[in-house]
Amino acid sequence: MLKMDQKDTEMNEKGVTSSTSGVVVQVREKKGPLRAAIPYMPFPVAVICLFLNTFVPGLGTFVSAFTVLCGARTDLPDRHMCCVFWLNIAAAFIQILTAIVMVGWIMSIFWGMDMVILASYRDQGVPQQV
Repeated sequence: MLKMDQKDTEMNEKGVTSSTSGVVVQVREKKGPLRAAIPYMPFPVAVICLFLNTFVPGLGTFVSAFTVLCGARTDLPDRHMCCVFWLNIAAAFIQILTAIVMVGWIMSIFWGMDMVILASYRDQGVPQQV
């Protein structure tokens, strides 16, 4: 039988034990290669790409591919710049081709929102995953 120290655990109303010992849990998002290839751009450029992706699916993603060639960092540091460029071009074409059935348009808008989120991390100095 396992005894627990009362100061380390508490029972809530539903009978679930919760720990108060100060354990910190870190969660990391696992990104696929296309998602990890989204560049960390300056905030104004990311907003322009979101605007372009909203009205012409894939255009903002296509423009963001060229920021990789200009030195924008991605979450794929071990891949060559040209490989990351082509991953972004592939994502843009997937968005364009599937826009006919609305999937690409929705994907394009979410892609643009991810660009803005990554740009805000970059501008705020939030540590980025490597």
